[in-house]
Amino acid sequence: MPRPRKSASPFRYFNSSPEIIRLAVLMYFRFALSLRNVEDLLLERGVDICHETVRMWWNRFGPMFAADIPMQRVSRMKGSRHWRWHLDEVFVKINGERHYLWRAVDHEGEVLESFVTKRRDKAAALEFMKKALKRHGRAETIVTDGMRSYPAAMRELGNLERREMGRWFNNRAENSHLPFRRRERAMQRFRRMKSLQKFASVHASFHNHFNSERHLVDRQTYKTRRSAALAEWQKLVG
Repeated sequence: MPRPRKSASPFRYFNSSPEIIRLAVLMYFRFALSLRNVEDLLLERGVDICHETVRMWWNRFGPMFAADIPMQRVSRMKGSRHWRWHLDEVFVKINGERHYLWRAVDHEGEVLESFVTKRRDKAAALEFMKKALKRHGRAETIVTDGMRSYPAAMRELGNLERREMGRWFNNRAENSHLPFRRRERAMQRFRRMKSLQKFASVHASFHNHFNSERHLVDRQTYKTRRSAALAEWQKLVG
């Protein structure tokens, strides 16, 4: 009886070890570092690579790692009666042209969805919300700002009664943009809409995985969560 074939390693065509590739991608997404910053930090550790290699690695392996990151907490929250979403959008320049990055965040700061559009109208809001609802299911409450595109889209989806709006209500979503803004400055902005969508989605997964909420827990709990996140990260993609 023939033996079952082992799945081929995604690192098999690369001279660098999986550990180095994993470290480079982790440094680039977890911290506000440029490609050359990562190159210099790896050189200090005895790894001599070009910054373009870091770019190739994150493009090749970033989505793979992000897809493998567990979303256990989100899975548990899907059945909760108190699952609360916060929706917000922020403008991003691509080659000098304004685009919009839409983001859905739950009440515990987990980034659920990132979506890039050229416009900020009802059609864009509807497409964004359909994508989030299809992937994550229904939330008990959806908090938005005063932009009229949200109620127009929610009315068409039939969930307008779940909307909440008020001053300071949407701080959770607005604060979720800050880590991305720091990365945007380090990257000197984006040049293509496709690359922005790809990076925003992968960055959100990394942020969720390593977000230990250190400002809400004691030092020992934070260290335990951090160790658990690192241990899970080391197991990704063999």
